[in-house]
Amino acid sequence: MRITIIGLTGSGKSTLAGRLSEAYGIPVLHMDTVQFLPGWRDRPIGEQLDMVRRFLDDHDSWVIDGNYTNLHYEERLGKSDVIVIMLFNRFSRLLRVLRRLRVYRGRSRPSMTPGCDERLDADFVWWILHRGCDARRRREYRRVMERYADRVVVLRTQRQLDRFVAERIGVRTA
Repeated sequence: MRITIIGLTGSGKSTLAGRLSEAYGIPVLHMDTVQFLPGWRDRPIGEQLDMVRRFLDDHDSWVIDGNYTNLHYEERLGKSDVIVIMLFNRFSRLLRVLRRLRVYRGRSRPSMTPGCDERLDADFVWWILHRGCDARRRREYRRVMERYADRVVVLRTQRQLDRFVAERIGVRTA
């Protein structure tokens, strides 16, 4: 089983990836841990590419969450048995990020590099509400939906996510 989870910031990609990894007993790669070094510094691109390459080469089954189209993106999509695209609305995503902040404020969440403490500032809010869901990104998700139509599952609401999780692993989300 190979699962790629992509989508908009704050929609629950990493949480879903962790749950699927645990349920299926397969390794998970959170692309945020590939991108960032402690202190929110970008890891050199060569290291990022090497990390993803090693993960793909070392595992027959996996869950990978995160977009990062410059990091073996087409290969990840092409090898996936299931591609989950999470497209929750802006308001839902902002609320999810606020809940996440309440839980992890001042420390790193499990799907993030240690030393990248959870935080929220005006730039991140702008990213969630506008820049991170711009027309270019929406076009990319439509392209993936068309190209990989037989393997894509689109989740836009909590109800759809609950149904997907119940069908895949037999439990309800919160």
